[in-house]
Amino acid sequence: MRFENKSIIVTGAGSGIGRAAARLFAAEGGRVVVADKTEGADETAHLITEAGGIAHAIRMDAGLEEDVIRTIALACDSFGGLDVMFANAGISGGMANLFDTDVALITEVLRVNLIGPFLAIKHAAPRIGERGKGAIVLTASVAGIRSGAGSPAYSASKAGVINLAAVSAQQLTGSNVRVNAICPGLTETGMTKPVFDYAREANKMDRVGRLNPLHRGAQPEELAKCALFLASDDASYVNGQAIAVDGGLSSSHPVTRQEYGKTAA
Repeated sequence: MRFENKSIIVTGAGSGIGRAAARLFAAEGGRVVVADKTEGADETAHLITEAGGIAHAIRMDAGLEEDVIRTIALACDSFGGLDVMFANAGISGGMANLFDTDVALITEVLRVNLIGPFLAIKHAAPRIGERGKGAIVLTASVAGIRSGAGSPAYSASKAGVINLAAVSAQQLTGSNVRVNAICPGLTETGMTKPVFDYAREANKMDRVGRLNPLHRGAQPEELAKCALFLASDDASYVNGQAIAVDGGLSSSHPVTRQEYGKTAA
């Protein structure tokens, strides 16, 4: 019960990693504001309360300042303050290449994926600081570490999130508010559902995640557990970091690997 009576906000909690994290926070005693643009927020809150947890749902756009302020106010009014902000909401922006990406597309991706976490830190950090300590966790991506895992717009936005975590940790010196990011690899969420659906229908699941040493994609709960660790006192000395949760994908430059237990040709 690492989060007993803690006040927690999870954005992008209507599905995927956000939903998994919200449910795990609640299962460990947290009181959770479940925020999402879609009706998935209500569904996640229902799942939590049905399991005996405490949750309030709110519809919000993570890239709109007034919505972020309203969401934080709900947590503070309902639960007496704020202890944890998990700024998880994000969009993919498709797979357009550099020359097919227009200004409107990259602007929208940056608005949600980068300005959203910025707003979360800006408005949540002072309220968390009032509690004496707490944590902010951001969802970045392996696409933000190096090329090859997303479109130019998406990759640039997530690289910004990684740097934002580091800069924010420094600028919150003395507040006891920690800021870290998780960098998911290929994970089965609403964003990647078409990839996983196609693989299952074509009987090609063995090809999903084949480039990482574990030879598989991740489930949302695996990413959520890392986010919970960073939000908890178990990570009390982890600050300003971006943790890759990708099955080992980003641990190597492209190489021809020798399979375990097999002799090289």
